[in-house]
Amino acid sequence: MSVTVVGSLNEDVLVAVGRLPARGETVIGRTATRAPGGKGANQAAAAGILGVGVHMVGRVGQDPAGDRQLAALADSRVDVGRVRRTPGVPTGSATIPVEDGTGENLIVVVPGANAALTPEDVDVDSVRRARVVLLQLEVPMPTVVAAARAATGTVVLTPAPAQPLPADLLGRVDVLVPNEHELAQLAGVAPGERSAAELASLARSVASCAVVVTLGARGALVVPAHGGTPELQAPPPVTPVDTTGAGDCFCGALAQALACGAGLTEAVRHAVTAAALSTTGPGARGALPDDAAVRALLPRVPDAVDVG
Repeated sequence: MSVTVVGSLNEDVLVAVGRLPARGETVIGRTATRAPGGKGANQAAAAGILGVGVHMVGRVGQDPAGDRQLAALADSRVDVGRVRRTPGVPTGSATIPVEDGTGENLIVVVPGANAALTPEDVDVDSVRRARVVLLQLEVPMPTVVAAARAATGTVVLTPAPAQPLPADLLGRVDVLVPNEHELAQLAGVAPGERSAAELASLARSVASCAVVVTLGARGALVVPAHGGTPELQAPPPVTPVDTTGAGDCFCGALAQALACGAGLTEAVRHAVTAAALSTTGPGARGALPDDAAVRALLPRVPDAVDVG
């Protein structure tokens, strides 16, 4: 087994808008499209399209939305044998307005069956034997902690939605992957633009493990464990259509690269390339790349730059 993802499965409703609404504002959407989503399932789909041996652990409802989520993951070569049906609870959902032109988005999630995922659900061989266990925070925290405890391979955590991380969880994480907003929340500082060096300092204040800060169009900042020199890895040039799910694609690609034996710097280089390609189509999974597409674009990825 290579990668096991423990996390959420949602049905997304993508709404195309001329611009994102401000607080309290109503805007008119142009179209609405239903698509498979959920941070966990998106990451699993990205990893599955890039390589073999990907397993998903999660919950869906006994409803047509659950059927669609399982079928979509199976189409992405993900083993869904550990995704349980939950009677009387709907499959999770998310509403995502996407801005024309920029691809920027907002996301509102209703957990549904994801909230029913228990620590007992993750006490399984697919978690214990995985080379990489990939976690997020759209399922209950006790379940995330239990998965990290059960893992014997590398544990990668996306701390989203951002919330305080128990010491028992953080101490078991090998690679923490926040975006810059989540990093600020974890560090207890105000949001705002920061230099790569400032972000590296924040990362070290939050965790002693390796930290990879995703920075959207700027790429990703790699902050090694044990005081290594931070590096900023810019992505290859692409024309974005929709950034929904780009961070999830990054994490799935990172986990797959790590499971295949890549070092962290090399894995991040692959991940920024996959994430950039994922923005060239609509929705969280509309343009997930395969391994051949990533390798074809790798020669156009700039060299990483030391920032420490």
